[in-house]
Amino acid sequence: MPAIISERKAGQIPYQAAGVGTLKPYREPPQVSFATEYFSQLERFAMRDPLPRVRALHLPPGRHAQDNRGEFCALELEDGSIGLSFVLLDDTLERLLDGAEGLGLAGADALGLARRYAADSGMWKTLGFAAANALTRCLFDRAGFRPADSADSIGHLNPQPGEHIGMIGKFTPLLRRIVDSGARLTIVELKPELVGEHDGYRVTLDAGELADCGKVVSTSTLLLNDSVDRMLACCRNARWFAMIGPSAGCLPDALFARGVTLVGGSWIRDSDGFTSALRRGASLGDYASKFALDAGSYPGFDALLARAARAIRQ
Repeated sequence: MPAIISERKAGQIPYQAAGVGTLKPYREPPQVSFATEYFSQLERFAMRDPLPRVRALHLPPGRHAQDNRGEFCALELEDGSIGLSFVLLDDTLERLLDGAEGLGLAGADALGLARRYAADSGMWKTLGFAAANALTRCLFDRAGFRPADSADSIGHLNPQPGEHIGMIGKFTPLLRRIVDSGARLTIVELKPELVGEHDGYRVTLDAGELADCGKVVSTSTLLLNDSVDRMLACCRNARWFAMIGPSAGCLPDALFARGVTLVGGSWIRDSDGFTSALRRGASLGDYASKFALDAGSYPGFDALLARAARAIRQ
């Protein structure tokens, strides 16, 4: 387990390449929040290179959708970079649908909006996270970095008979694969109506039950409700922690430093097609693919920043 670094400089976050069993989450929370570390990195990006401004916010038509349709907004920058953020916390989607036109986002400073992820809450935190993720995609593109595609929807957990798997947030499409492997599955949820014993798994509100899990797969919504450090501390015995979801398009340095072993998100291939489908509440699969990123395959923020700077000068 990496030690907490008490004199960590903002935006300069250590991590180590890891295989299964070499990284574990922190047993106590870091001194600086993930949001603060993430934004500090984006500030360094802005100091090196001019950043695009906001072009548009794209919203789903409502909550009445299947799969993950209707769960995410997309913030588009002037260079075509897109960042996603979950919108179903509290009344965020309803507030956005009712008043997005009055927010004045078109032409806004993307870094200023991203700052609200670290400094605000609710709807503005959601928009700030989308802006931060869009700037991450901008950096990746400028640096010529493309995470590898992932064909594994469960974060490379490779569940085995007798293993105790933890799940933070109920991923209904993933349940059968884990249960059919013979592994024992415990799901931590926020919805009391889901609690109880089910066919091959149990749902609980008690995150403390994750302490016995050797592998954990988690929703990236932890990054929006400021619970990532608390939940990682609950997973103190996990040798594999995968954070997945369409909005996991953030800079992963601070997550790897905390012990996350894999980050899986959505890589948008066709911006126009994706945003059009999102606004219609249609399937997004034709316009984006899933990616998987671990510390061993990630060059690191400093390397990406240097590569982007060289590309700008050429």
